[in-house]
Amino acid sequence: MTVATARHDGVATASLGLWIFIASEAFLFLILIATRYLLVGLHRPDELEQVLGAAVTTALLSSSVSAYAGLRALRRGDEGAYRRWIRLTLALGVAFLAGLSLEWTEGFGAFPPGRGYGSVFFTLTGVHGFHVASGLVVLALVLRAGRGTWPATAAVRYWTFVDAIWLLIYPTLYLV
Repeated sequence: MTVATARHDGVATASLGLWIFIASEAFLFLILIATRYLLVGLHRPDELEQVLGAAVTTALLSSSVSAYAGLRALRRGDEGAYRRWIRLTLALGVAFLAGLSLEWTEGFGAFPPGRGYGSVFFTLTGVHGFHVASGLVVLALVLRAGRGTWPATAAVRYWTFVDAIWLLIYPTLYLV
C-alpha cells in the first residue's frame, strides 16, 4: 500500500465516520421535533418573537454560505479569503447564539420551561444551541490549526448540518 492510498483510505474512513455521526445527530433532532407535536400539537404562543426568530435564522443560513465560500477559497489555494470567510462564519454563529439568548430571556417569562411549549422550545433550542457552539469551536480550531482541506471540509459539513437542522426547527417552533 502506498502512502497516497493509505491517506485516501484514511480520509474515506473519516468521511464515512462523519456521515454516520451526522446521521445519528439527525435522528436526535427528528425525535425532539416529533416530541414537539406529540406534547403540544400545533399550539404556538403569541408571545413568541417572530422577528427575532427570522433574524437568527437569517444569520445562521448566511453562515452556511460564508462557510462554503471559505471552503471553496481554501480549495483554490486562497488562504487569506478562506480565513476571512470562516471568520465571518464564526461571527454569524455568535450572532445566532446572541439572538437565541435574547429569545430565551423573553421566553422564560412568556412560556416557562415547566409548561408544554416552554419545555419543547427550551429543549430544542438548547440542544441546537449546544451544537452551534460546538460547531463554532470546531471551526475555530480548524481555522487556527490550518492543517489542510480535509479538516476544513469536515468542519464545514458539520456546520452545514447544524444549519440545515435549524431549517426544520425554525418552522416547528416559530411557524406551526
